[in-house]
Amino acid sequence: MAELLYQRDIYGKTLVELGKENKDIVVLDADLSSSTRTGLFAKEFPERFFNFGVAEQNMMACAAGLASCGKIVFASTFAIFATGRAWDQVRNTVCYNNFNIKIVASHAGITVGPDGASHQALEDIALMRVIPNMNIVVPCDAPQVREAIIACANTPGPFYIRLGRTKISTVENKGEFKLGRAQVITEGNDLSIIACGIMVEKALVAAKNLLEKKIKARVINIHTIKPIDKEVVLKAAKETHGIIVCEEHQVVGGLASAIDEIVAENSPVKVMRIGIKSRYGQSGEPDELLREYQLEAEDIEKASLSILK
Repeated sequence: MAELLYQRDIYGKTLVELGKENKDIVVLDADLSSSTRTGLFAKEFPERFFNFGVAEQNMMACAAGLASCGKIVFASTFAIFATGRAWDQVRNTVCYNNFNIKIVASHAGITVGPDGASHQALEDIALMRVIPNMNIVVPCDAPQVREAIIACANTPGPFYIRLGRTKISTVENKGEFKLGRAQVITEGNDLSIIACGIMVEKALVAAKNLLEKKIKARVINIHTIKPIDKEVVLKAAKETHGIIVCEEHQVVGGLASAIDEIVAENSPVKVMRIGIKSRYGQSGEPDELLREYQLEAEDIEKASLSILK
């Protein structure tokens, strides 16, 4: 059975690892350091950790000030606050100046669970994707968080790294991680299943079930949504009979929209979307919500069978 791990645990540990290697790394949080796990860095390097309280806009503005002085800044809070409440500062202060700031947001998506609609960021990728200079990474499991955080720390410019709340399965045989390069996890020419975040594991389960029906699905992990790997997407569009896009996000403005833009301009093909279809979240256990919003492997399987008809 695949190991279940918290992405944010790995994030906190990786920050400490990087902090020991580079004294220019500073970490900011908005009164949620125990939840985002930046508290691990605060304990190890109190002089390089700053808690801004419930003041996310101020945190982003101060992150810009620190970055202007040559610091590599990691700013963390829940995804709904990092992108919604502080969007003006992210756009005009962080990205307009192309500052070296890494916004690592936890508690994204419907699997935030009982906290409900007010805390379930379902539009955050869309909000970040429209901003020039912003890069977006959505790791598919906890080990990939470490690879992503290290890569982003060593790459200049603004990044939005999206993490979840719950423990998730570790995806095996992903291959090498490179920013901007998708990972083809399984090969197949019948259809392509393109996913990000927790939906990658769901896509693999669906692909396994489809194989029992003699249908070979190509499963692609798009961990970097911006800049996206156009080459892999177009290859899938040309070599398979359709694309299913899976994301724990609104189907408008996120990964599905990015895929639509690429294929519409270059190689039109049928694209179906597995995601939140213009609804708010609600309170419930993560598994219940994944079923309610039709984000399970069986939903991917049904869409796959439909697209092949």
